This record gives sequence, structure tokens and C-alpha cells, in this order.
Amino acid sequence: MDFVSIRVITEDVARLVEFYEKVTGVRADWATEDFAEIRTRHATLAIASTRTVPLFAPGSSRPADNHSVIIEFLVDDVDRVHANLTGYVGEFVTEPTTMPWGNRALLFRDPDGNLVNFFTPVTPEAIAKFGR
Repeated sequence: MDFVSIRVITEDVARLVEFYEKVTGVRADWATEDFAEIRTRHATLAIASTRTVPLFAPGSSRPADNHSVIIEFLVDDVDRVHANLTGYVGEFVTEPTTMPWGNRALLFRDPDGNLVNFFTPVTPEAIAKFGR
């Protein structure tokens, strides 16, 4: 088994794709107007329209209603990223903070309210864990 992606359902694919392209610096690959992917080396963030939900199971997913998942990205310098995103990101939940597990983390919300964590490993243990 291989974990390959997280899919976010939204009512406005273009808006969410534009946001993630801006904050990640990664251009999306569009399959249709209802589906695009932000692909990184190790994972993919899929963004799909509410119109795709009935293809799986009608009513099984609601847009902008996530209260349990954090979308996470490993970045080279979280403090620099924070400075670059200031003025663009509407809500920073947490300014860059060094967490007890060794990552310096920045938590914010995307336009649909999903939590996004950009982090940089800073302790030797965290650096070893995420060394790529």
C-alpha cells in the first residue's frame, strides 16, 4: 500500500487551486474544471468540486466543513515562508512556533477554512526524521 494523496472538496476549485499554487509555489495539474492536483515529490493535494461527490456517494462529503484534518507541508524555512505569506493569508492560527517534537510550525487556514501547517524541522531528531 502507498499513501498518495488527500482530496479536498470545495465549491470553488479555481479559488482553492489559486491559493495553494500561491502558498506552495507549485503549479496545479488540471484534469477537468472540477479536479486539479498540487503534486509534490512525496504527496499530492487533490482539489475537487462538489460536483464530483455524487460520483463516489451522494452527500458523503461537504465542502468547507473540515474540523479534524491538518494539511501539512515540509518547507525549507518556515519563518521566511511566514514573511512571504503575510498579507496574503487571511488568518494565521499560530505564528512560527517551535513545537515539542522538534518542528518549527506555522498554522493557517485556506479559503475554505481547512487548517494548513507549514513546518521546518529544527532539532537534530526532527531533521533526521525528515531528512530527504
